[in-house]
Amino acid sequence: MTTGETLLLATLLLPAIGALAAAGLPARLDRAGRVAGTVFAAATFGVTLMFGPPNVAPGTASRVAPWAELDLPWAPALSLRFHLGIDGISYPLVLLTALLTMLCCAYCLWRVPDPGRGRLLVALLLVLEVGILGVFLSLDLVLFFVFFEVVLLPMYAVIAGWGGADRRRAARKFVLYTLFGSVLLLVGVFVVVSASGTADLVALGDPATRPMSRDMQLLAFVLLALAFAVKSPLWPLHTWLPAAHTEAPTVGSVILAGVLLKMGTYGLLRVAVGVAPDGAARSAPVLAVLATAAIIAGGLVCLAQTELKRLIAYSSVGHMGFVLLGIATLTATGLQAALIGNIAHGIVTGLLFFIAGGIKDRAHTGELARLGGLRETAPALSGVLAYAAIASLGLPGLAGFWGEAFAVVAAFERGGPLWITLGVLAAVGAALAAAYFLRLLRRVTHGPASPVVAGLGPQARLGPAEIVAWSPLVVLTLALGVLPPLVLSYSADPVAALAEVFGR
Repeated sequence: MTTGETLLLATLLLPAIGALAAAGLPARLDRAGRVAGTVFAAATFGVTLMFGPPNVAPGTASRVAPWAELDLPWAPALSLRFHLGIDGISYPLVLLTALLTMLCCAYCLWRVPDPGRGRLLVALLLVLEVGILGVFLSLDLVLFFVFFEVVLLPMYAVIAGWGGADRRRAARKFVLYTLFGSVLLLVGVFVVVSASGTADLVALGDPATRPMSRDMQLLAFVLLALAFAVKSPLWPLHTWLPAAHTEAPTVGSVILAGVLLKMGTYGLLRVAVGVAPDGAARSAPVLAVLATAAIIAGGLVCLAQTELKRLIAYSSVGHMGFVLLGIATLTATGLQAALIGNIAHGIVTGLLFFIAGGIKDRAHTGELARLGGLRETAPALSGVLAYAAIASLGLPGLAGFWGEAFAVVAAFERGGPLWITLGVLAAVGAALAAAYFLRLLRRVTHGPASPVVAGLGPQARLGPAEIVAWSPLVVLTLALGVLPPLVLSYSADPVAALAEVFGR
């Protein structure tokens, strides 16, 4: 077995073993279980750092082939294979998933919603990591579907088991919407496999061997795009998201916003667009209109929010709208904007949910009207909140800028009345993001300290959990804003190859 194959297997096996180790310990060893889970999460992150692009000349075919592959028989009678691989499109998302899972597990060493069951929460986070990483690594369409479904029950358990007062309703809504998307995904997979005779994503993505007719591509793209739109989420299929975010525990919200939503946008790009490019080209205007509607609707709804986590949750609808708009342009600029927007959203919104959880743990409320004057009592907490908020609104020099700015640029590159109008509306949506985040800061950090905030006392200081979990995200927010090639250099060649299919 080659080094690359070993790394691919280890990336999935380590969190699976860690989940078993954490969940297998008795309640009296709860902290030991959390420590064990965190160690395995850190080991998984260490393994993902060992991947790297092959040392070949730019522009050659090898530059768009997977860096590492593992292809084993899975169910030979059904022609199914356990086919994994990693390339410049999936690698940044693999790194992000491993990083956020490690930080969430480390956060649970100090802060758990239900002491005594923390090891079970950590175990569920590791099972989620297996499913999410499997989605990003799968090069077989059936295997992709299996991993896509692995995340359903663990996330339901995280929300229902450790969430807020209305957690069960939010968890049920999450499951119902996700199951609806899963049915569409299953039908889409069946259509693709039956029409092409293969489930191999490498073969399906090769223009020379793609066997589906134009009409079949359109049908496949519509089914797959709707399935991934639920997970992304795309307006108007987004209504499960605010409730899930609001009721989920802090680490659940971080994983949900940071990487679980990316399964939808990654699937749209890798599977729907890659497998059915003609269907994507014919559906692109509709997708772009819905994405722009999500940007505007998300911004307007955020202006009406009075609860911190719900505001951040609705902001995700708008931010993911920029990612989907970038994909809809089907240009190299738009696809790169979508990829860096994915990573930036995961880092910045993950940080925002960590901060919201820290505030709620201390003040026991997320109501904006009751959190005024935070900078007077908790200046460090207030400062990190302000930093994450201005990064999320797209301030140049921080991570949130590149994806939003170049999604708008890509819309203008497409040209024509429709795309220019959508670009203008998306820019207005970016201005709305600035408005609602500045409003948030004015209401939470400024003015006299509210009674709840004034009574924080020693709790106002940042503790070990915050310092350990938040610091890497603070650094990455700045690093990605200053050095976007940290993501774009990996994806340049595969994105260029995909854009060439559309003559762009």
